[in-house]
Amino acid sequence: MPRRLGRPGLVGTMARTAVIAGTATAVSGNVQRNAAQKQQAAFQASQDDAAQAAAVQESQAQIAAMQAQMAAMQTPAAPAAAPASNDLMAQLTQLAQLKNAGILSEEEFTAAKAKLLAS
Repeated sequence: MPRRLGRPGLVGTMARTAVIAGTATAVSGNVQRNAAQKQQAAFQASQDDAAQAAAVQESQAQIAAMQAQMAAMQTPAAPAAAPASNDLMAQLTQLAQLKNAGILSEEEFTAAKAKLLAS
C-alpha cells in the first residue's frame, strides 16, 4: 500500500490528539502537585513560626518571673522597729539583776545601760 502524502488519516489524527492530551494531563498533574507541595511547605513554615513565637513568649514570661523573684530577694529587709518602752524597762531590770548577782561589774553595767538608752 502506497503511503499517502498530505494530511494524516483519521487514525493518525486520533493518535496525535491522544498524545497531546496525555502530555497535557501529565504536565497539569505535575503543576498541581508542585503547587500543593509549595502550599504545604508554606503552611508548615507558618506553623513553625507560630510555634517559635509561642516559645519566645513563654521564655520571656519565665524571664520576667525570674527577674521579679530576684528583685524580691534583693530588696532590703525593713528596719527593726524601735524597742518599746516596756521592753527597755525589762532590759534595764535584767541588767540590774545581773549586776546585783555579781555577773556584771559596775563599769560593764554602766556601759550596757548607756548603750540601751542610746538606742
